[in-house]
Amino acid sequence: MNKMKEIQKALTKKYFEREEEIEGLLVALLAKQHILFIGEPGTGKSMLSAELGKIIQGSNYFQWLLSQFTTPEELFGVLSLKELEQGIYKRNTTGKLPESHFAFLDEIFKANSAILNALLTLINERLFYNNGSPVQTPLFTLVGSSNEYPEEGEGLEALFDRFLLRYEVDYIKDESAFIKLLKGQNQVQLPTMTLTELVMSQLEVEQVTIPDNVYQTLADIRQDLKDEGIRPSDRRFVQSLSLLRAKAYLEGRQNVILSDVEILKHSLWVRPEQKEDVTAIIRDNAVDHNVLKYEERLKEVQELANLLKDTERKVDDQMEVINKLKAIKEEVKDIHLEDQSKIDSLIDFINNEVTGYASAIIDF
Repeated sequence: MNKMKEIQKALTKKYFEREEEIEGLLVALLAKQHILFIGEPGTGKSMLSAELGKIIQGSNYFQWLLSQFTTPEELFGVLSLKELEQGIYKRNTTGKLPESHFAFLDEIFKANSAILNALLTLINERLFYNNGSPVQTPLFTLVGSSNEYPEEGEGLEALFDRFLLRYEVDYIKDESAFIKLLKGQNQVQLPTMTLTELVMSQLEVEQVTIPDNVYQTLADIRQDLKDEGIRPSDRRFVQSLSLLRAKAYLEGRQNVILSDVEILKHSLWVRPEQKEDVTAIIRDNAVDHNVLKYEERLKEVQELANLLKDTERKVDDQMEVINKLKAIKEEVKDIHLEDQSKIDSLIDFINNEVTGYASAIIDF
């Protein structure tokens, strides 16, 4: 198991009902993309984001709550008075956003015009203009948070678009999980990794392969979305490839499979009201029909196996069950999965387990 998977498992134990958000956060980190959390105060958005700075040893983490009164100095550093006397407008960025590897900006849509342009450039291009000179920043992932979506016409469309992944975070729903939270039963020792190990993982993510059927699926999704009047940009589709590679890597694979595409339900919508339609379209296209067929046949075999254990059933009825199992065994031989051992195991189950109950009735 790679370190990122260990981190994912530990975070999932610590933060109840946050499986998708945790996966999204780590995928964004591996893909060097940005992620947005939308939800009420007290849903753990800032706590979860702050874990990045603790988990990645040797990294710089920056966190700030924005308001309409936030000044550029708070995010980017104060002007150097010594250089200002010489007419040089240079900021001291030590400990500020331009020098961070990870950042959490709460109420990000309250950014005012004085900091918005600099923020956009830093998020998108990883550049910060200090005294007019571009400075490359080390930023990997910025986590944005807001209690609500930005209103149309507020001039925040470009900022909203910078977040490739977007999640709505709700309060804990399951009562037992809530009680565990109250009892403090979520204390978990989180694994760590070094900044160098993270960079190596990010380089390995870039080597993950995407097969042609996934590219075709993305083209199909794009057309289906277009038919519904939903038009994510071509740039967003291109950027989404990094998410697919990171998702596969997180699962310990060197190639993307069709089910990885489902993570794009958090990426390919333009407006919040499109979320449900986008989710439905992506799920329809991301379904591996071989997997569905295998799961259906597995369920049938399990049900038929239970029937064979019923010693009170008539011989004719048991023979009918055996014939059905024989047909299923031949059918599953033509199902092709990424993990073909599942097919072999199902066939072995039919041959070794189920036929044991039927040996007295028929030569299978």
